[in-house]
Amino acid sequence: MSNLKIEKRRRLLGAACMIATAALWPALGQGAAFDDYFKAIKLDKADQLRALLQRGMDPNTIEPTRGETGLMLALRDNAMQAFAVLLNARGIELETRARNGDTALMIAAFTGNLPAVQELLARDAQVNQVGWTALHYAAAAGHDDIVRLLLEEHAYIDAESPNKTTPLMMAARGGFIMTVKLLLDEGADMTLKNDKGMTALDFAKQHDKKDIAEGLAYRMRKAGKL
Repeated sequence: MSNLKIEKRRRLLGAACMIATAALWPALGQGAAFDDYFKAIKLDKADQLRALLQRGMDPNTIEPTRGETGLMLALRDNAMQAFAVLLNARGIELETRARNGDTALMIAAFTGNLPAVQELLARDAQVNQVGWTALHYAAAAGHDDIVRLLLEEHAYIDAESPNKTTPLMMAARGGFIMTVKLLLDEGADMTLKNDKGMTALDFAKQHDKKDIAEGLAYRMRKAGKL
């Protein structure tokens, strides 16, 4: 092979290597940015998170473990500075669902984070949806201030989960007597049954919540439902 041909082949190989390297670096950079992004959220590092977003990081990036967004993780870790940055990020999507169907509002409701619930509602986060809802989660954890707020925002009080469990059933199961009273006073239907035929009273009995069971039984007798 002539020296000219050898030199030409060497140049072609060099160009191919440069193209391959150029293609590889963005992928490596994205991987590093991905790790830095979720680390910044976990450690509540607002400045680092803001810098990553300014460099083009998608605020709706999903982590692989639960399929949750950074906004959801910030709520789980109570990283409120990171939450504020993401909530105000351009293009942020509030209705993304995790693998189990959770939304950011549902997580905020379950963790009892009233300021986050208020912020999400102010940005028109959906209160009602098919399946489990933020009201189920707030009731299950006994967060009465959030239950009250969601009802004020027209949350469907007798929302049914996929197995027809209602917020009242969740509150009774958890033993949150004031939440049960709040829901009943606001018009929750204590006669509804889940797909196993259980009412809120049955949930209270099954989980040995005697005070709640007695209160529900009294109301049902008074209403002629027992």
